[in-house]
Amino acid sequence: MVTQNRAARTREALIRAAAADVDANGYHGATMSSISASARVSMGALTFHFSSKRALAETVVEEASTITRARAATAVAGYASPLSAVFALMRGLAGLLDEDVVVRAAALLARERPKPVPGWHDAWVPVLNGLLREADKAGELRQDARPDAVTALVVYVLTAVEAYRCSPVGEGLGAQAALERLWPFVWRGVTVATA
Repeated sequence: MVTQNRAARTREALIRAAAADVDANGYHGATMSSISASARVSMGALTFHFSSKRALAETVVEEASTITRARAATAVAGYASPLSAVFALMRGLAGLLDEDVVVRAAALLARERPKPVPGWHDAWVPVLNGLLREADKAGELRQDARPDAVTALVVYVLTAVEAYRCSPVGEGLGAQAALERLWPFVWRGVTVATA
């Protein structure tokens, strides 16, 4: 049991170290040796758990997807309006980008290596699309705002706030703050005007 616990802690340390390296340097800049050093484990221990950098990146994406699915489920629970749930989902995801290095690394990997495994977007886009279809049926979307097109727009916005956070212009502005600035424009463009 002690050996299993130590192996689980080592594996988790490697995932976190890989995520931090990818977040800081991108997939191509991250190295097995820097990940090993950051996690304070030998290269032998690293390769015991992960045979390659690709396998490690895939595990980062899988871990981030698990975290994201849980946040998405929590974010959309209890909202009366599907569009209110959409905004709560986007705020929750932007918050994850600000606070969790594994999620940030997975989002970056989705841009740099779009098909390592079922990607990070697969953890939340189906929820988003379902909510937008419900909003359309409820008459909350403008007649010309098709759910699939709005889904694509929201994915672009979240990708933009994630990338903007890393840019020199967006330095210091988190993903959630950037989303708060952009969301009113998206909202007005896709929702039915209310009196």
